[in-house]
Amino acid sequence: MEYIKSIFLGIIEGITEWLPVSSTGHLILVNEFMDNAGSFLASDLYIYVIQLGAILAVVTHFFHKLNPFSPKKTDIEKKDTWNMWFKVIVACIPAAVIGLLLNDYMERFENWQVVSLTLIIYGIAFIIIEKLNKKISITDMNKMTYKTALLIGMFQVLSIIPGTSRSGSTILGGMLLGCSRELAAEFSFFLAIPVMFGVSVLKIISYDGIINWGLLITGMVVSYLVSMVAIKFLMNYVRNHTFSLFGWYRIILAAVVIGYFSLIA
Repeated sequence: MEYIKSIFLGIIEGITEWLPVSSTGHLILVNEFMDNAGSFLASDLYIYVIQLGAILAVVTHFFHKLNPFSPKKTDIEKKDTWNMWFKVIVACIPAAVIGLLLNDYMERFENWQVVSLTLIIYGIAFIIIEKLNKKISITDMNKMTYKTALLIGMFQVLSIIPGTSRSGSTILGGMLLGCSRELAAEFSFFLAIPVMFGVSVLKIISYDGIINWGLLITGMVVSYLVSMVAIKFLMNYVRNHTFSLFGWYRIILAAVVIGYFSLIA
């Protein structure tokens, strides 16, 4: 039964990691619905480390674009790839500094009340920004400045609050700073690589229990496979649609969660 649950959680992670709806928030809520309190599946280590499977899906999907050593690239293209990585590193600095300082403190807010609140706040933010934000001045990575990358990184810091969504906060930040939806989503994917590897290492080092590697690897493999589909879906979706649908989804989900837990209280 634990492995079936891990497969289910891996599917949830693979779908929600790249959509701006908060994968961590979904995993916390699903664990509460399944009454997994005290289970390894509800531990911080499991919830965060299975995201490595989703991260590997990004590396696979964008391998050519991410690889500065590709023999198929010209010298200029290799230089552009290095510049992209430097922008990713700059954008990760705020999360690395503030995330390390607040990591243990934020664990106390991993509950359905906080997740529901942040689902609503960012759901409304997506709807409003899509209605008001018409200025697009940055359409590819070469046009993005290091200052813009750093500012997007500041938005990423907000994702330490459960239910916020790392991709959601960075996509919103990118759009507010003039990035196209497609570029904001893509840059958000790339930021996840160093951030989530760092978070996973931190969680493994600080974990004081017994790690169930079987359950962990099962969740990671499933999240990798599902993420391959989710990434393709989102990149195709944002070319012709807004993020308003995800905003409404967040609000509706929060309403369902609040209603459910109010009834059983």
